[in-house]
Amino acid sequence: MAIVLCVVAGLTAAAPEKQYTNKFDTVNVDDVLGNDRVLNNYLKCLMEKGPCTPEGRELKRLLPDALQSDCSKCTAVQRRNSEKVINYLRTHRAGEWKLLLDKYDSKGLYRAKHDAALKKQH
Repeated sequence: MAIVLCVVAGLTAAAPEKQYTNKFDTVNVDDVLGNDRVLNNYLKCLMEKGPCTPEGRELKRLLPDALQSDCSKCTAVQRRNSEKVINYLRTHRAGEWKLLLDKYDSKGLYRAKHDAALKKQH
């Protein structure tokens, strides 16, 4: 998902410029992915089943735009982090990944684009 979690740490507060702010680019995505409590809190936030941190609120707000625009406003760090999060969720948290896709990509538009891009890489 765009790149989810331009995803968990990446996408945050939109700036008036053409890119999302890099204010949260220093969030250590590996630490988030390695901490079930923190990751579960982000997932609950995105699924509207729990409270959100400021970063989680921004992610939830901007995720639809990032998906629609194929993360065109993401910084390079946000793109890398998003891919890392997506790959992790697909591999290790497939159930939650499916729920996120169903919520944020109910028509399957992003899935098709992302799967095609992955096939080109391999």
